[in-house]
Amino acid sequence: MALFGGIEAGGTKFVCGIGNGPDTLEVASFPTGEPAESLRQAITFFRDTAGRRLAALGIASFGPIDLERTSPTYGHITTTPKTAWRDVDIVGTLTGALGVPVAFETDVNAAALAEAKWGAARDVEDCVYMTVGTGIGGGVLVNRRPVHGLLHPEIGHLRIPQLREDPFSGSCAFHGNCLEGLASGPALTARWGCPPERLPDDHPAWEFEAHYLAIALVNLIFSVSPHRIILGGGVMQHHALLPLIRRKVVSLLNGYIAKPRLNEAIDSYIVPPQLGRHSGVLGAILLASALTDAH
Repeated sequence: MALFGGIEAGGTKFVCGIGNGPDTLEVASFPTGEPAESLRQAITFFRDTAGRRLAALGIASFGPIDLERTSPTYGHITTTPKTAWRDVDIVGTLTGALGVPVAFETDVNAAALAEAKWGAARDVEDCVYMTVGTGIGGGVLVNRRPVHGLLHPEIGHLRIPQLREDPFSGSCAFHGNCLEGLASGPALTARWGCPPERLPDDHPAWEFEAHYLAIALVNLIFSVSPHRIILGGGVMQHHALLPLIRRKVVSLLNGYIAKPRLNEAIDSYIVPPQLGRHSGVLGAILLASALTDAH
């Protein structure tokens, strides 16, 4: 049986998988290092595990990326803060090495697609998937299709009003105190002097974090109007953060949108991913399978 491959190319690690869905998924992961070495490891994984049975490959990559097929830099990672990866032709490298059709998408749009197919957004047509970890990114589905435009959504770089009592200048190399610069894992570490997983439950960091993320979600609710918001990523593993974000979103909305799911049913509106840490790689596999469906 033909197998589909997927790569979640994340800022911290590469996750490579083969299969046809959650029940058949086989994965391997390794740290995101220099481009040549990371891509070599990915190529070796697919050759060793799938070989000639690999029918197509999907790549779900950190960004920004060039998704415009007529562009001379289609398939490239572009102005990423990870300077070693700037202008890397990830699609061309993998197409040439593996000789199969390759689909390309942002990691968060792919994760949204997987959650819509198999996970937390199965029952809705529109959703936002936001990951909060090494960086902050957001994927948007409208009518179950990922939103593209001039580029793709860059939710992590939304400009967020900063709390007066927060003197932190931000950690984003491009914008300083954008959402990613205020609320990503590295931002938490830089502001508080230790990684987020070591911050106690009663640390003021979590009030700051929930506040900034809630403002971003309220902006997305007002502008995109999704039927569900899914929050993933390493920072969201802190058990008290999601309930705090929900409460702050309800407070910030202040009753303006008269929809039950934004008030008494907020727990089923802002949710964690049901596919856990495999949303991205499963989304990549879904992209790969769509290539063969199209033919």
